[in-house]
Amino acid sequence: MVFSNKVTISDIAKALNVSQSTVSRALSGKGRISEATRKRVYDYIEDHNFTLSNFANKFAQPKNFTIGVVLPAEQNLVELPFFQGVLLGICESAATLDYDVIVITSQGNDISSLVRIIDRSKVDGIILTRSLVHDLPAEFLKGKNIPFVVIGSTKEKNITEIDNDHQEACRELISILAMKGIKNFGLIGGDTEHIVTGRRYQGFLEGLEQNSIDMDSEMIFTNVNSQLLIDHAVKKLMENKADCIICMDDFLCTSVLAVLSNEGYRIPEDIKVASFYNSSYLEKYSPPITALNFNVKELGTTACKALIEEIHGGISGNKILLNYEVVLKQSTK
Repeated sequence: MVFSNKVTISDIAKALNVSQSTVSRALSGKGRISEATRKRVYDYIEDHNFTLSNFANKFAQPKNFTIGVVLPAEQNLVELPFFQGVLLGICESAATLDYDVIVITSQGNDISSLVRIIDRSKVDGIILTRSLVHDLPAEFLKGKNIPFVVIGSTKEKNITEIDNDHQEACRELISILAMKGIKNFGLIGGDTEHIVTGRRYQGFLEGLEQNSIDMDSEMIFTNVNSQLLIDHAVKKLMENKADCIICMDDFLCTSVLAVLSNEGYRIPEDIKVASFYNSSYLEKYSPPITALNFNVKELGTTACKALIEEIHGGISGNKILLNYEVVLKQSTK
């Protein structure tokens, strides 16, 4: 909502110490709001001689006070802690802002569930929880002019992104390990269609370059998406006398650790292991695994707040990078 002297919904919400959605509900006459609160909003407008601008009315009238969250339908059990943490952050933040949440699943290039929700005007905006190189959900939402944000990074322009600084985190971890004397790294990574894989790979290369380490292409395995490929990658890295196996995520790391254990290798005596992503699964492993810690719940909280601001007329295209923590443990001693 824009007023004649450029006052926004956000300005009124701050002045009255209420949420932006509360102001929107008061102005639209829709949703859960008391008459006392509605009167406070209109009294404030009248007292300050503000005039509603009808052509901008769309910013004050979300139809549903509901946002949608798109989760990948193909996620496996090990990925669940990440998406559960993100969803928890979104739901808690949405509740404080008087919004409800609808969960939508999308498998690969099948975005039919998302299309149906949008075509039926079920939500005021969308949070995408996975970013892809060829991002059909993002392309669809841009075409529909629907407010949305992405958890992760995207190649689409003018989209709000909420992400951890994966590239810098991976660069720092590799640099620390290199300074500890590790020179012959092996890398096992997942789907290169996922943008986070590319960010982590770039950080890995930067860490090597910073420490003047040349990397043999035979020590790099990407698109490792089956147990057979994991077995093959570990076998080759051990044959090539890797000092340390770097796994791009916790799922790959748990699988690599299982293969090494089955083959009788000791960690860290025979081979060191580290992961570019930590989870509760790795925290249970003995010896403890060196990994990067990210606050997953904060991703969800920040994404939800950014989306609701955008729904109420905020500017899209912000790039928000959250912090990380390098945790060195026994697996790389």
